[in-house]
Amino acid sequence: MKQNKTVPFQISSLLVSLSLVSSLMASKYVCASENTSPNSESTANATKTIENKVDDATTLTEEWAIHGQITNITQKHASFTSPYRGQQSLSPSGRMEETTDITLFLGRRLWKDAEIWINPEIDQGHGFNDTLGVAGFPNGGAYKVGANLPYLRFPRLFIRQTSSLGGEETTVESSANQLANTNTANNLAITGGKFAVTDIFDTNSYAHDPRADFLNWSVLDGGTYDYAADAWGFTWGGAVEWTQDWWTLRAGFFQLSPIPNGKITRIHFSGNSSNIEFEARHTVVGHPGKIKFLAWLNQGNMGSYADAITLARQTNTTPDVSQVRQFSSRPGAVLNIEQELSEAMGAFVRLSANRGNKETYEFTDINQSVAAGLSIKGDAWRRREDIIGVAIVENRISSDARAYFAAGGLGVLIGDGRLTYAPEKIAELYYACQLRPNISLTFDYQHITNPAYNQDRGPVSVYGTRVHASF
Repeated sequence: MKQNKTVPFQISSLLVSLSLVSSLMASKYVCASENTSPNSESTANATKTIENKVDDATTLTEEWAIHGQITNITQKHASFTSPYRGQQSLSPSGRMEETTDITLFLGRRLWKDAEIWINPEIDQGHGFNDTLGVAGFPNGGAYKVGANLPYLRFPRLFIRQTSSLGGEETTVESSANQLANTNTANNLAITGGKFAVTDIFDTNSYAHDPRADFLNWSVLDGGTYDYAADAWGFTWGGAVEWTQDWWTLRAGFFQLSPIPNGKITRIHFSGNSSNIEFEARHTVVGHPGKIKFLAWLNQGNMGSYADAITLARQTNTTPDVSQVRQFSSRPGAVLNIEQELSEAMGAFVRLSANRGNKETYEFTDINQSVAAGLSIKGDAWRRREDIIGVAIVENRISSDARAYFAAGGLGVLIGDGRLTYAPEKIAELYYACQLRPNISLTFDYQHITNPAYNQDRGPVSVYGTRVHASF
């Protein structure tokens, strides 16, 4: 069994070095009128305009940016009842694992309303059992590829062009992968390159960021959303976002990995995923909310559970979907709702489903999922920047998938060798304490009933901490 080796990062030294870089960033802001291009002559003219207070329509434009973050998630699960275990089961003995990632967000304006971003990242660590054993996996910072020693990769490299379509002028604040700028309420944004599909689709203000809110995979995203991704969760593709008044329409086309849950070594769209999402914004008694409906279709070489079982019976072997893969498609949908209830409280609900006759391609082994929760700011105890989050989720699989796993088949994350089926039920509670403006400490607890849909095993208690720092 692989032992976890925590590598001591020189966090404080890194952050000090990065802060020195950030101290130079005042020079990256250029005051410019609406039609100003990024050059010295126009900058001088724009500055003169501001000094003379001639043009009130001036905007603060960021020409380049460097942001950074470091996150460590440490988790331990208690021992639990397990009369048997399979190749991809969660270990019944208590284990402790950790994951650490350090990311730089490097951005540069290319031309008016266009920017390029690259995110070099150092990763290290493992999820429980190399990220296996639970469909709603408890660590949102764990990838399907773990390593004891730190390694460098480049998860994002993309260009985004945002074009004005009129409406009220709005200010876009500087943040990771976003240059400060002004835009109009109505706009068209086009993004192309390598990034995460969930950077754009299925976002939610209260449940989407494993560095800031919940940690469970099936809370962070629609549990059945089998979005295109490599083993780290990123892929090549493009997306268009059309925002008009109270609504936004998004469409995207992305590359699937060559084999399910595999690595992407070259750009090739023979296996692909089409996504379309409609977002409607509203207010209820003065409190904003959003309703999003997402539909997706994956096309690639994927195996049918029924075909795998049939072949296994003919050959007297264990069913294996990799032996029956052929080019086919698999659709799914997500309903994603968020609603502010008060200035200190918000709620979310996600309902998702996919066609459960074929294997999961990229994300996790879930065919129907319902998740709901609350996010509460610490106003009541005079800690406004602190947040308490609570969520519940129920995950299910199709009858075809049940038969496949009961016969000993393996999925992307699960496979106990046999199965006494019951829905997988998860409850998560976290408290995020803001220690400094850019440093937070989170305590997290998850209770997992019927891990991997198996009522013979569990329940499992997972205790975790998260330390996050950014600039």
